[in-house]
Amino acid sequence: MRRNAFVTALVPLALMLATPLAAQELPRPTISVSGEGTAYAVPDVATITLGVTSQAEQAADAMAQTSETVGTILARLVEMGLVARDVQTSDLSLNPIWSNRSVDNQPPRIEGFEASNQVTIRVQDLEKLGDVLGAVLGDGANRLGGLSFGLKNPEPLLDIARRDAVADAMARAKVYAEAAGVTLGPVLSISEGGTSIPRPEMMMEMRVSDASVPVAAGETGLTAAVSMVFAIGE
Repeated sequence: MRRNAFVTALVPLALMLATPLAAQELPRPTISVSGEGTAYAVPDVATITLGVTSQAEQAADAMAQTSETVGTILARLVEMGLVARDVQTSDLSLNPIWSNRSVDNQPPRIEGFEASNQVTIRVQDLEKLGDVLGAVLGDGANRLGGLSFGLKNPEPLLDIARRDAVADAMARAKVYAEAAGVTLGPVLSISEGGTSIPRPEMMMEMRVSDASVPVAAGETGLTAAVSMVFAIGE
């Protein structure tokens, strides 16, 4: 009799535990896609990285020669209307010049020193860019680290790229839904995948003997990526 009573008591408990599990809904089917958008505009600012390198037997002489040339360049930039916040020393180095490194049984010997000073310049008036490059090269800059173009205020262009990224993701989701024979439901989530600046198409020709360096800025662009999750309609 006790065994029957125990089994009878377990039956209602089992029904109570099974009812919530049966009532649970399956995960809602979704479609996950990503989109990308790029917007282009004419750049309105340029960044130049240039430097001066000098060699001498004495370290102090190498640094003095480099400093004198850089001082001349900085003074010229002020004359051309560039403000102090747009000119920055980005690297300063002094290294020995070794000899006898490839000769057997002879220790390496320092035969001189090389001093280098690298300056980053931001040109906010692109009409002056060619003149600036020509002037600094004429004043003794002998290293050009790079030239890049950008935008002073990229946010408006970035918003256009973001809208294009969302439109791209929605178009992809519609294609997938149609191909699968289902109805595309509402958006469940949106997350930004990041932004980037594609390398602008540009041309640059260096002519040290000219007073100005011909430069074509072309266009610069901003790219935005987005991930979106859509519900599948019933």
